[in-house]
This record gives sequence, structure tokens and C-alpha cells, in this order.
Amino acid sequence: MDIPDLPKVTILAIPMFITLIVIELTVSRWLARNSFETRDTAASLTMGIGNVITDMMFGFIGAGVLMWASQLAIFDIGYSIPIVVACFLLDDLRFYWGHRISHESRWFWSAHVTHHSSQHYNLSTALRQPWTGQFTGLILLRVPLVVLGFHPVIVAFVGSINLVYQFWIHTEYIHKLPRPIEWIFNTPSHHRVHHATNPRYLDANYAGTLIIWDRLFGTFVPEQDDAPVRYGLVHNIGTFNPIRIALHELVGIGQDVIRPGLTVVQRLGYVFGPPGWSHDGSRMTSAQIKSAAVERRPQLAGRPGLPTRSIGSGQ
Repeated sequence: MDIPDLPKVTILAIPMFITLIVIELTVSRWLARNSFETRDTAASLTMGIGNVITDMMFGFIGAGVLMWASQLAIFDIGYSIPIVVACFLLDDLRFYWGHRISHESRWFWSAHVTHHSSQHYNLSTALRQPWTGQFTGLILLRVPLVVLGFHPVIVAFVGSINLVYQFWIHTEYIHKLPRPIEWIFNTPSHHRVHHATNPRYLDANYAGTLIIWDRLFGTFVPEQDDAPVRYGLVHNIGTFNPIRIALHELVGIGQDVIRPGLTVVQRLGYVFGPPGWSHDGSRMTSAQIKSAAVERRPQLAGRPGLPTRSIGSGQ
């Protein structure tokens, strides 16, 4: 298959990233909105630089997996604009499930938690990316695309477009866009929900570019005017140290796994169970946090993102 030399989209977008961050920072200072905190912004930028470096060092892992999988391709799809568009749509669906898995299993969350660790929401937050993503195994979700016949170069290209798209939605300065756009595309409003720690907003809006996947699979929750978003983690880590930001969840997994007196199943639960899972019920998963919110305030039952009743309310 003769694939053209496709541009390095994320590299080309760096000047745009910097320019837009400076503009948003200037507007924030002018409006006295305090959307930026110097140490937090510095940490986000450092995490972004570290992500680029680790991808350069270990990107051969994912690339090697996809090149090996290309030998198993069922079809020779070739290269054309419609093929790239089709690959983009399928890869966006892949992104949705990879993103969702990253919230539902602690092993994958250990990398993705980096992106959620800021208690601020601005364009610099988009650059707060993990350093350990190459080792989670999520690259395997791209293998079916390659086996289907999409060339690894095309798969990587559309994935980079998806990531660049997601940069602009990390802002509080765009409220809501016209309804057709909000219905089809991921927008700042939808992604603010995704970064929220409010019980009703937890584990929602996993979309990359198209919010239709969340609508289709039942994970869409709209931003509510009566529930201002609180950003960060359920238990914030309280540090601007990039190394701690990058590795704190892996360290936590290790500490839990080596606890004395646990069964093998319990140790595996601390690795692959949902974030917040504990063998003795001393912690709370997102589902339990949502249930507890309804138990405290029954009038919220059935609201978007919340269960119709608490787990302990009986059948």
C-alpha cells in the first residue's frame, strides 16, 4: 500500500496550542477570572513535555504492535479521503471505549488520572498528559482497525487529529454552542462535565470528537446550570510535583497489592477493579458515590448521571 507522507499533526499544532493558551491566560487576567494558577499551569506544561518525551522514547512499542498486526490484515483497503474519514470515525469509537475503560479499571486509570489531576480547567489542562500510557496495553484497541485493513500510519494520523480536536474543549470561556453542534460533537460544555467531581457528573462524556457515542451507549450527562462543575479528583493529590502527578496512582496500586493478608483475587481487584474499589469497603467507587448522593438527597434520584435509588434503598 502506497501511503503518502502524512503530516505530524500534533507537532504542527504546538504553535497554535501556545498561542491559544496565551490568549486565554490574557483574557483570564483581564476579566480577573483566576482560571489559571501559575504552579498548576507549569505542572500541566511539564506533563505535556514529559508526554512528548516518553512517547519518543517508548512509542516504538505501540508502533511495533500495529506494524505486526498489519501482517494479519484481512483487506487491503488502500488510501483515499473516504478511507481516512472512515478510519477517523472508527478510531473515534475506539477512543470512546479506551477512554471509558480508563475510568472503569484502576490499571488504566493509573495513567489517565494524570489528565484529571488539575483542579483548574483551562487550555493548559489539555496538555496535562500521562507519561506511562505506552505501558497500559490500550494500544491493543487499535489492532482491530489494522487487521481490518487500515494502515498503521493512517490509524496514527486520525488519532492525532482526534487529540488536536480535544485541545479547544478545555475551556470555561465557551458556554454552549448551537444545539445541533452540542448534539453531535464533543464541546467545552460536555467535556467540563467529564472533568467534574460532582457525583452526578462522574464517569460521563467519554467522547473524543463525537458525543454521539455517549448518547448511544448511555454515558451522556449534560452540564446543568444548577450544578456548577467542581474540577479535579474525588480525592485531590495536593501537589504540583510532576513526578508525583505522573506516578502517584501506580505507587498507590503497589502499596495496596503488597498489603498482608489479601487473597490473590483481592490483590487483582486493587489492580484491575474500578478506581475506589477496596476489599473491605473502606473506599468508594463512582457508582457508590452516586448512590450515596441519592441517599443523602432523595430528591436527586433519577436526575441525569444519578441512579433512580441508592444501592442500600432496597428493591
